[in-house]
Amino acid sequence: MPTYTAPVKDLQFVLHDMLNVSNADIPGYSDLEADFTSAVLEEAGKLTGEVLSPLNVVGDHEGCRLENGVVYTPTGFKNAFEQVKEGGWTGLDMPEEYGGQNMPQVLGTAVGEMFSASNQAFTMYQGLTHGAAAAILAHGTDEQKNKWLPKMVSCEWTGTMNLTEPHCGTDLGLMRTKAEPQDNGTYKISGQKIFISAGDHDMADNIVHLVLAKVPGGPQGIKGVSLFIVPKFLVDDEGNIGARNGVTVGSIEEKMGIHGNSTCVLNYDDAEGYLIGDLNKGMRAMFTMMNEARLGVGMQGLAQAEVAYQNALAYAKDRLQGRAVTGVENPDGPADPLIVHPDIRRSLMDQKSFVEGARAFILWGATMLDEAHRKGDKDADGLISLLTPVIKGFLTDEGYDMTVKAQQVYGGHGYIEEWGMSQFTRDARIAMIYEGANGVQALDLVGRKLAADGGKHVMAFFELVKSFCKENGEDEALKDFVGPLKQASKDLQAAGMYFMQAGMKNPNDALSGSNDFMHLFGHVCLGLMWAQMAKAANAALASGAGDKDFYETKLTTGRYYMARRLPATGMHLARIQSGGDTVMALAADQF
Repeated sequence: MPTYTAPVKDLQFVLHDMLNVSNADIPGYSDLEADFTSAVLEEAGKLTGEVLSPLNVVGDHEGCRLENGVVYTPTGFKNAFEQVKEGGWTGLDMPEEYGGQNMPQVLGTAVGEMFSASNQAFTMYQGLTHGAAAAILAHGTDEQKNKWLPKMVSCEWTGTMNLTEPHCGTDLGLMRTKAEPQDNGTYKISGQKIFISAGDHDMADNIVHLVLAKVPGGPQGIKGVSLFIVPKFLVDDEGNIGARNGVTVGSIEEKMGIHGNSTCVLNYDDAEGYLIGDLNKGMRAMFTMMNEARLGVGMQGLAQAEVAYQNALAYAKDRLQGRAVTGVENPDGPADPLIVHPDIRRSLMDQKSFVEGARAFILWGATMLDEAHRKGDKDADGLISLLTPVIKGFLTDEGYDMTVKAQQVYGGHGYIEEWGMSQFTRDARIAMIYEGANGVQALDLVGRKLAADGGKHVMAFFELVKSFCKENGEDEALKDFVGPLKQASKDLQAAGMYFMQAGMKNPNDALSGSNDFMHLFGHVCLGLMWAQMAKAANAALASGAGDKDFYETKLTTGRYYMARRLPATGMHLARIQSGGDTVMALAADQF
């Protein structure tokens, strides 16, 4: 059975050596001293490693079941959820006035990686709730916040987001779910929603659905969509649960992975709902939840890559197969361990360099969210908005690829369910699809985010890279990092210029290169992270910090990324500059 060990040491390195969080000028960050974050991460590590990780295989094998209208979660899930609630983990970064602990999002993100890595399907129950609560927090009335948030923050009640319908996912303007206004200010919601993660289950007393629907007579398309709170059970003004609302589970979706999460078809039949935010402005409110969810999904890509890598590494050290080409390394055994072979090393280094770079990227992104929310920093908000499709799209594409590489280390055993490696691949696959498929993320990046605020935020990113290279260009210890980062940034700028010139004349030229641009951008981001981590590691070594091996390993891993992974920017640029003609040349009936 696979195992999981929380990467506390590496998380601490990113938080304190690289990001220096406790000295950052962000409200609440002064509390994030190394001893404090270490204590939090160690406790989270125990819970995820000892309780949640063993249930990952259970959830995969058992799945959820629907019996007589009741959804049952896999064996052990309910008890584990109680432990998570008792520990206060569900409200770690939520406001104190609603029962949370008001920790910065950067700490919530570090903890979140552990939860997702140990058991993605299980963690989605609280993850969806967190997103729904965030939407109510941002757009709800005081009355709505006071009524719904305390029990959602504690996960006594969980939450969902209801967007997709059988005939529309990305194009939500086509939705048919209706919201009929009532004389008492409520709405009657009718329609069907599909793919609803954590849509129903037996681990909470109530489920608070956030549902997109159209009020008759409103504007056509997406401009006529509103957002509603629709609980499973009605709740009176004192917060007491009452009658069952008009929402039922039609079925549980049969899926490739995340079997432990109840992905439901939900039927709404004159269910009572309450408008949240402004009428016909539902997407604005929903995007609060979706943007947070997209960062969370990017983290899922990293998390599955991390746990898959951990197990592949253990197997490569243990499995005896063949002899090293440079001479016997295990003379007492019949063969050498897999890890002596260069191709296995290449695969493991791909995984290790991605995981550690992605971890830094996610946590850096979380600091920007904290800057935006806790300081009201519009520049930070603009930059994380630009980077959100990169975090979601690039990290889940690459994260999935890394789970495949980890599975491959096992050879045939990777394909056999007994070893559990296929689950990481199957679970990681959904992250490329939900919360906006990665192709859509790439289109959003090129079509909207690049030009936002007159291109201000992408220029700010280029300036970040340029400043780092200028400040550290003479540092001999960083030459293996600064040079490749400069070149990669030039490739990214050249791609941006191509879109500005060619894309204005022929949109197909830009959109045909959007996926490559997202990956090019992602590699530059990880290159920047590795350069910053290298600087931090060198500083730690110069100061005589303990565990010299850790910092030297960090530098070696970074050099691998810069030499072997970052040059992919040149390939992506060449594809982008080839234009859209080859992509669009065939007529539909020629495929």
